[in-house]
Amino acid sequence: MLRALRTASLGMTTQQSGVDNIANNLANANTTGYKRSTVVFQDLLYQNVQAAGQGEAGGGAQPATLQMGHGAAAIATVRNFTQGGLTETGNPLDFAVNGEGFFQINRPDGTIAYTRDGTFTLSGDGAVVTQTGLSLEPDVSIPAEAVEIHVSQDGVVSVRLQGEPEMSEIGQLELAQFPNPGGLIPIGGNLFEQSEASGEPTIGTPGQEGIGLIRQGFLETSNVDVVKEMVDLIAAQRAYEINSKMVTTSEDMLQIANNLKR
Repeated sequence: MLRALRTASLGMTTQQSGVDNIANNLANANTTGYKRSTVVFQDLLYQNVQAAGQGEAGGGAQPATLQMGHGAAAIATVRNFTQGGLTETGNPLDFAVNGEGFFQINRPDGTIAYTRDGTFTLSGDGAVVTQTGLSLEPDVSIPAEAVEIHVSQDGVVSVRLQGEPEMSEIGQLELAQFPNPGGLIPIGGNLFEQSEASGEPTIGTPGQEGIGLIRQGFLETSNVDVVKEMVDLIAAQRAYEINSKMVTTSEDMLQIANNLKR
């Protein structure tokens, strides 16, 4: 009965982890480029009460092992990198990746972070930066006299300067692709950093070697399915309730055992 109490307690903790993850997904249902995550559960160690072949069952050796489990635990979160929908904004500095790939972002410490959020703007000196002021890699600067900005699907950045009829090419956007994007580590601010699990990035031109295309004037929405999250929330809530009832049942059984002497 004490084992049942501990197991049920672990079950409640595990389901709470699932609910916390669902809450984070729902909170980011409208976050640009957000990728939903799911919690992976795993059963814990088993106690071998009696091994197979020991004792007797029907006159012969016991054919199966008698084991008692010790509950479950949350061991990992897996991020789903399926593409979200594309929403047209009309802003020439909004970019969406149609397919695989990540924008590269320069961090203050000199390292590179990666994002699917293409909500960019201009800094005071004309550099293309994120909404938090981090610059795009490779650097792209828009001249102050530019009256029109155009980014092709293969990432070529062109501008038309005031008084000139033709577009002039000023830069090239590049995207990063990972062998296992699910291994990327989220660090907040819609940014990811690489890890051993994600592998080394392949940097390339949009539209080549399996890398997605750039859509100017569009943003990628979150891939959170609110209906699915609500269904998962109900399932997690019911599992939490069942484990709490197991705690109550175990307590009642212990109370009965304590009252045997009366």
